[in-house]
Amino acid sequence: MTAPKELRVSKDRKLLTVTFPGHQPFELPAELLRVASPSAEVQGHSPEQRVTVPGKRNVAILKIEPVGNYAVRITFDDFHDTGIFTWNYLHTLGHEKDERWNAYLAELQEKGLSRDR
Repeated sequence: MTAPKELRVSKDRKLLTVTFPGHQPFELPAELLRVASPSAEVQGHSPEQRVTVPGKRNVAILKIEPVGNYAVRITFDDFHDTGIFTWNYLHTLGHEKDERWNAYLAELQEKGLSRDR
């Protein structure tokens, strides 16, 4: 996957717009990026270890830093910053945004958790 031609954080820091060459822009909410962080803290080291992260409805993006030529590190205002978002992962999140979001909401409900703190 080639690098996006643009990464833009909204003024309210709640939305990341990712534009890959030849694709429509993907709008990824900060909350989705945070709860789907590719970090070991969230994903674990196997599917059984994956954590459902509640209470992130109002999370915002503090900063985005390049990692080599293949990814960015996103720091959120809850100070989570260990996820390395590769171009492939951002592209996948863009394409699977609705399915992943609905699965997240279902997991929260199943576990009796809330998007609010």
